[in-house]
Order: sequence, then structure tokens, then C-alpha cells
Amino acid sequence: MSRVGVLVLGPAGAGKSTFCNSIISHMQTIGRRAHIVNLDPAAEPNQYEFTIDIRDLISLDDVMEELELGPNGALIYCFEYLLKNMDWLDEEIGDYNDEYLIFDCPGQIELYTHIPVLPNIVRHLQGQLNFSLCATYLLEAPFVIDTSKFFSGALSAMSAMILLELPHINVLSKLDLIKGEYNRKKLKRFLNPDSNLLGNEIDAEMNPKFHRLNQCIANLVDDFGMVQFLPLEARNPESVATILSYIDDVTQWAEAQEQKEPNDQIDVEEM
Repeated sequence: MSRVGVLVLGPAGAGKSTFCNSIISHMQTIGRRAHIVNLDPAAEPNQYEFTIDIRDLISLDDVMEELELGPNGALIYCFEYLLKNMDWLDEEIGDYNDEYLIFDCPGQIELYTHIPVLPNIVRHLQGQLNFSLCATYLLEAPFVIDTSKFFSGALSAMSAMILLELPHINVLSKLDLIKGEYNRKKLKRFLNPDSNLLGNEIDAEMNPKFHRLNQCIANLVDDFGMVQFLPLEARNPESVATILSYIDDVTQWAEAQEQKEPNDQIDVEEM
């Protein structure tokens, strides 16, 4: 059986833990199993307990207290410590060979935008543990619909895509918070963005001396051509199911499953 892992990434407050819980809940309703692997040494479990928890190895509070580091420095230290003790992670994952593992990552995006910590973990999971991995990068909709902030979010997503070198799904979370304020047409402009058009909108709001910089950023996003977003409403089962179907496609989950016996097949009427 193939091992499948989903890395849940994004800035603090983007709804990563809520997304993890929503995926777990939906998978349980359709008869599939998944587990949360907590890679945030400062996180507490929410709706579902962590199956694997980095805090069993090292915690942010302990590092801050013993080494007198700030939160960001302590977090980097925790991940460097994890990299030196990957045998712990191997042992913890060893019992989960044929189930979804959802890796809930910290909100400090420097860990997967310009510091090669998470990429080293990704290579280990792929090379040593034979994982088929997918990265989901969450940005919250109330933040992104501000055009200038959209480009900030798009650049951070691009940086993660390039650094991790994984199949990558961008998700616009908390869409339910703004659906009543913006019509479908405006929201679609950010889900499938025309970067040059959005760049022109920024020019109208900013000092002309920034116009050339705005155009360069818009061209960069447009040339990369892969910054699109899937909408997420965490309390909407159909929204969660759509994103899970994309994850299944890019990880080739269905192709890796063993064929079921005829009497184990799910009837159409049961679905």
C-alpha cells in the first residue's frame, strides 16, 4: 500500500488546524481513515487528538525557557532538533503504512519559503519512507481580497511551491466570512487571477513611483502561471470533498489502493 501525506501550510491564522480537522471529519464520514501529525511544537489539539506530536520530542515552551530564545528562534531550533532526530519520526510513522497522514505545519512561513528546514523533512519522507506527498497552502480570503495583499500571499505561495518542489494546491480559506460582502464575479477574480489586471488596479491606488515595481510583481506571478486557488468553507462538506478530490488526484491515492472484493464495494445508493 502506498503512503500518502498531505502537508498543510500557510501563515498563522489561515485556518490550517481547522482545515485538518475538516478533512479528518469528512474522511471518517466516507469510511476512510486519516491521522494528524502535528509538526508545530507550540500547538494544542483541537477537535481531534494528534496521532503523532512533535511535542513528545521537543516543545517550544521548553526551548524558550531553557535557551532563552524568542518564539521564532525557538521554533527554528525545534526543527533543527527534529532533523537531527529523524529516527524518532520514522519510528512514530512506522505503524501507519496505508493511511492518510496530515502534517499540520507551523504558521511561521519562513520554514518553507526561504529556510531549507521543511524541504529536508520532505526529502526524507519521500526518499526514506516512500511517501507520496502533496502540499496545500492556505491563505485566508478576508486577507487576500485586498489586491495588494493578494500579491503578498501569491508570492509566499510561489516561494513555498518552488522551495518544496511538491505537487501543490493553493486554498483560499474562510470564504464563508466574506461571501455576503462580495459577489461571485469578484471572488472568482482572485480564485483564477489575471495578475496584470490586478496590477493595474493597484496602480490606481498607489503612488506612481511604485507602478513599475507593481508591474514586475504582476508579471512574475503571471509568468509563473500556477497561482490559482480552490475555495474552502470548512463547515461545508461539499467544499471539503472537492479539495480532498484534488489531493487524491495529485497523490494518486486511488490508483495505489488494493482492489476490493465484490462484496466490499460501496453501492451507489449508499453514497
